[in-house]
Amino acid sequence: MADARVVLTTIGSQEAAAQFARQLVERQLAACVNIVGPMRSIYRWKHRIEDEEEFLLIIKTTGERAAELETAFGELHPYELSERVELSIEGGSSAYLDWIAAQVIRDPVQ
Repeated sequence: MADARVVLTTIGSQEAAAQFARQLVERQLAACVNIVGPMRSIYRWKHRIEDEEEFLLIIKTTGERAAELETAFGELHPYELSERVELSIEGGSSAYLDWIAAQVIRDPVQ
């Protein structure tokens, strides 16, 4: 089974979320990115309570590409402080997890 990961983040507009997701997939840092929302986020930022509409991105990748994905967040994510929560996948469909791994390999032979 592949060392699959799910990475969660939020972005403030559907257009920015789609652009971010597309760049991750194009760079083969993510096999798939689901965009969920809009949703409402309430949080403290710079001593104020914020109440904003955001979109949740569910990013599928592997442990091998996680460090490069983190670097891409610094380059591409529109927030000053981006949420990046990485979760290891402990089980699931072997075929799907293998597909994730195949989509994020560095130089695929096609």
